[in-house]
Amino acid sequence: MQSDIRLLEIETTFADETFRTPLKFGVGVVRAITGLTVRARVENRAGRVADGYGYILLSDLWAYPGAVPHETRDAAMRDFAQRFCDLATTPGEFSHPLDLYLHLKPELPRLCQEVTKKHTLAEPFPLLAALVCAAPTDAALHDAFGRANGICSYDGYGPEFVGHDLALWCGPEFAGKYLSDYLRPTYQPTLPIFHLVGGVDKLRRSEVTDEDPHDGLPVSLEEWIERDGLRCFKVKLVGSDGDWDVERTAQVAEVIAHTYDCLGIEGRFYLSTDSNENNPDPASVVEYLEKLRVRSPLAYESLLYVEQPTERDLSAHRFDMREITKYKPVIADEGITDVEKVRLARDLGWSGVGLKTCKGHSSSLLYMAMCTEFGMTYTLQDLTNPGLSLVHEAGLAARINTLMGFEYNARQFLPNAASDLQARHPGLFTVREGQVSTDTLADVGLGYRV
Repeated sequence: MQSDIRLLEIETTFADETFRTPLKFGVGVVRAITGLTVRARVENRAGRVADGYGYILLSDLWAYPGAVPHETRDAAMRDFAQRFCDLATTPGEFSHPLDLYLHLKPELPRLCQEVTKKHTLAEPFPLLAALVCAAPTDAALHDAFGRANGICSYDGYGPEFVGHDLALWCGPEFAGKYLSDYLRPTYQPTLPIFHLVGGVDKLRRSEVTDEDPHDGLPVSLEEWIERDGLRCFKVKLVGSDGDWDVERTAQVAEVIAHTYDCLGIEGRFYLSTDSNENNPDPASVVEYLEKLRVRSPLAYESLLYVEQPTERDLSAHRFDMREITKYKPVIADEGITDVEKVRLARDLGWSGVGLKTCKGHSSSLLYMAMCTEFGMTYTLQDLTNPGLSLVHEAGLAARINTLMGFEYNARQFLPNAASDLQARHPGLFTVREGQVSTDTLADVGLGYRV
């Protein structure tokens, strides 16, 4: 097809980013991280050349937990990202960006082995970390595809642009079906956002001390609600201490309700919880939910879903999640790394899938289509997406049917990142009544307006 592209050159830029406040999730705390920008120059069959961009934080504590030191993990992730870019620039045929990336994805395990050997890693470089490292290249290809053809990238996923149906990637049930069948025709004009309540975040204004930032931005949950009119909250739990998790969830709900009363905010709020796989088994999640229902009926009724409470390897113990879903939906996040894992999650009783742009734009689109076809829920999660990655995430959320918008925590931890881009998208980077506006998204590429 004339719209098909080939990659001409690729450029990587690494930058050190320091969080405004620490982010605690699972068993670790993030204070500083590497940001990766990828610029991809492509050409379509008509000879039109365009640059596309992708950006992501190389979140090693999430993608590569374990005993390997942060500095070693970070160096390995930088190396992997560069290796994947080098692989992508290998001369190839013109193709759709979905195919360009998905044909490369099977090479990730080989690159994992190379990086493990190169850095003499004590633990194998994991596939999830590989997906994070490859994600900005995937995004850059889709952005460049839209730019080269003068279209919004999301308008390029139908039969007039893709040379085959979804059966190639998703299985025989998708014969005759395309991603365009599952996408909104235009960007949803406003989106609710989830605010992250980290494990060490202050809940009340009275808890703020001189050691916290005094830069004019909120610190406590009370202050964030007062500024942004928040409606949706994601609560980080520890998983290994059910009583602490119950009390933390209850306290968050009580602070929200009290703040609403003080500000005169009417209507309900919504919670989700995430222990980042630290619950030992489904029974511990059921115990948490039963105790929460007694301790705080308000928190329990406000809880939309539980996110990836147990181990990320869904096949390790093949936990049956149906006991949890008798209480609340349960969403698989870290456990979803390919389309077969979506099928496995469905078979094991998971309610749905947490999409993340840091696991790949192409793959997120496939998972979205599969969830829709299988009657599963899907959410769109952050991993602290500042700048370009926030615009990318918001654009994706606005073209699909996520549960309550998307997670947006970059404003908490990297509020000043990409100030020039923030100026071009004031409605995206400013939360009003718990929502952001997509009215500045461009009608070419992924909407960045770079």
